[in-house]
Amino acid sequence: MSGNLAASVRARLTNLARERKEDIGLMFTRYGLERLLYRLSRSRYNDRFLLKGALLFNLWYDVPHRPTRDVDLLGFGPNDIPELETVFRAIVSIENDDGLIFDPASVRASEIRKEAGYRGVRILLGARLAQARLSLQVDIGFGDAVIPAPEQVAYPALLDMPAPLLRAYRPETVIAEKLQAMVMLGETNSRMKDFFDLWVMAKHSVFELKLLADAIRATFARRETTVPEILPFLLTEQFAPETAVYRLWNAFIRKNGLEPIPIEEMQRVVSAFVFTPLAAAGGAPMSLHHWQPGELRWIRIG
Repeated sequence: MSGNLAASVRARLTNLARERKEDIGLMFTRYGLERLLYRLSRSRYNDRFLLKGALLFNLWYDVPHRPTRDVDLLGFGPNDIPELETVFRAIVSIENDDGLIFDPASVRASEIRKEAGYRGVRILLGARLAQARLSLQVDIGFGDAVIPAPEQVAYPALLDMPAPLLRAYRPETVIAEKLQAMVMLGETNSRMKDFFDLWVMAKHSVFELKLLADAIRATFARRETTVPEILPFLLTEQFAPETAVYRLWNAFIRKNGLEPIPIEEMQRVVSAFVFTPLAAAGGAPMSLHHWQPGELRWIRIG
């Protein structure tokens, strides 16, 4: 791979970051993750992984989303650490004319326990783009229910490069997993990103109630969590403005360079969004049918 190509790609990414007023380092990382996904999509291991997590928001929405420095996958098959290291060394050894040089020797895997209580495997690896060194992270979960079925997607490329083609979670599954984490963590929840992500989805997407309720029911059952009869604690009004949750929320907004969103606004929108599907997943009659983001409420159609 020529040094001229790598330097050209780096310059184009730098210009793109400046145009979008985004952090250049984060732009390089996002590019590295995208091209890692492309190599995965071209490998014989493509059918062993589903894309999930924050990167999906770049696929679903045109609006700027919170930046992320890693990629989340759901894995199938054994979660054996030496085998996963072998798999990812093979993936990053695939050559492509995109300016990136991955280092197979840098691949390291370790067991992790996510905040939501389930075990997974974290892959750390290095790459180089001209003189810029990238440290990339892949978090892999195992054993989750995927309802509705995953869809084949073309992940958007930052530059004029071939897009990664791979299977991915649908929005309903993402919502179900975030709700399960909220319920399980309760008052100890510090995952402000989940509240923000649900707020974005509620503001920009139409949802069918039955599909979402089915996803919630399946995810809660697989993770051995009872579907609650009430909202998760941090979506209620049982805590005062001076609590740590307010500070966590405001710190999350500042850290990610997001437009200020009052926590009361987030609570109002997300509570209205999740109350009805949680009730339906718990067995309540479904008299409403669809979520309308323009009205921020569930409505009956027909």
